[in-house]
Amino acid sequence: MADYVIVGAGSAGCVLANRLSADPAIKVALIEAGGKDVNPFIHMPAGYLALMKSGAVDWHYHTEPQPHMDQRVLFWPRGKVLGGSSSINGMVYIRGRASDYDMWGQLGNLGWSFEDCLPYFKHAEGREAGADDYHGGDGPLLTTRLPEISHPLTKAWFAAGRQAGYPETNDFNGPHQEGFGPVDSTIANNRRASAARCYLHSVMNRPNLQVITRALASRILMKGRRAVGIEYIKGGRASIIRVDREVILTAGAINSPQLLQLSGIGDATYLHSVGVKVVHELKGVGRNLQDHLAAGVKQRCTQPISFLKHVKPIGATKAFIQYMLTRSGPATSHGLEAMAFIKSQSEIVAPDLQYFFVLLIYNDHGRKIINDHGFMAYFNIARPESRGTILIRSSDPRKHPMIQPNYLEAPEDVRIMREGVKIGRDILAQRAFDPYRGEEYGPGSTVKSNVEIDAYIRRTSETIYHPVGTCKMGSDSMAVVDNRLRVHGIDGLRVADASVMPRLVTGNTNAPTIMIAEKASDLILGRSPPS
Repeated sequence: MADYVIVGAGSAGCVLANRLSADPAIKVALIEAGGKDVNPFIHMPAGYLALMKSGAVDWHYHTEPQPHMDQRVLFWPRGKVLGGSSSINGMVYIRGRASDYDMWGQLGNLGWSFEDCLPYFKHAEGREAGADDYHGGDGPLLTTRLPEISHPLTKAWFAAGRQAGYPETNDFNGPHQEGFGPVDSTIANNRRASAARCYLHSVMNRPNLQVITRALASRILMKGRRAVGIEYIKGGRASIIRVDREVILTAGAINSPQLLQLSGIGDATYLHSVGVKVVHELKGVGRNLQDHLAAGVKQRCTQPISFLKHVKPIGATKAFIQYMLTRSGPATSHGLEAMAFIKSQSEIVAPDLQYFFVLLIYNDHGRKIINDHGFMAYFNIARPESRGTILIRSSDPRKHPMIQPNYLEAPEDVRIMREGVKIGRDILAQRAFDPYRGEEYGPGSTVKSNVEIDAYIRRTSETIYHPVGTCKMGSDSMAVVDNRLRVHGIDGLRVADASVMPRLVTGNTNAPTIMIAEKASDLILGRSPPS
């Protein structure tokens, strides 16, 4: 028995487990399909490439063939461990633009404008540089920034941005997102600041909090139109947790809609077709899937100054040993020092391209390192128009759902990605890169026309790990939760993770997901927003 059962110990689940169990009178159970976050590569900032290659704490998801990308099946990394994807991600701390959240409010979600959300961003953040009008200084989520930019290639990136006529910004999470600027990271004391480290580790011994790992949630238990518990599978056996107050889904944009569908909540026609008894029809469950699609302009470097030496076997082994012995050296960095938010057209209101400057060239999410010194203007479309689905294959909870992001279905997405290549090329062609610029590795000097660039995009683009929207918040016929994150038509059931975002934000999604969970804790407990 518990007052609340939380399904999924990712970013949102760790937040809610902390906040709800802070009251010793409230009994909380947290269920996680993965294990404990004991893998040393989780906590070493440079370890995310090793985690990507090994898949040691990953769900091993792949998409369906992509009809607008040469029928490619794409790898979709998602964390299956305490901390979820915050334990395997690139540790970039970006919130998105104020206008993103104002749009959520304009869609009818009262209480979700930027003015409403900013107090929760600040409440969550423990910024090394301290608090100001846009940042928190003493929250659990630790964020830092490099004290100075010292790498010559990163310095060239900033200079090239100025030479190409783009603005600069000192804080992508402040009042002005557009331009070139330094990266804020969820790294502290040379360790990854995952949601598990920042929110869960310190409270796991609370007597009113039970954390159950390697437990796959298989069904929401219902009594009429009320959620009364969770069935889960652990060690091949089915067990049940019953709740007095609420079931809270924080399993993410894939697993939250999957669990709803397995429990008979979703599109009735589709559920019948896969042999699931319908409990409550909500056509929007698993719909409205959005994700950031990424591609890169990849440039060989004429000088041996990239991060290549650190990812080769000998260099990586030395860096690992140094880190484990002294927590110092190249493994303390995730390798992302600078970014940029750029408009694909000067007349649009907000940037629609996000660039990461990477001091390495690779393919396939870093699982294949190119054995040449180089650097990348790696970019993604910020607010795609294409929409996809997450749909279960059967009533078996152990079978992965069908992931169909439907990338590049919208012609405007293709245009923006094409402009992303052209802009990236223009930046790397500026004179600041003259001392370093070698042959273009990708798309390659022979790729010139729009048709050729589009073919490169379809052939090489990948997810940059920001799926949202599959249990979207709203009041229309396709909405799954209301503005208090309660599932429409079901009592005692909420969703509080990235799946509730009605629209994708202009930036990474980890910080917004943590914000959603912080706000959810107040909604659940009836508390006022932080001042």
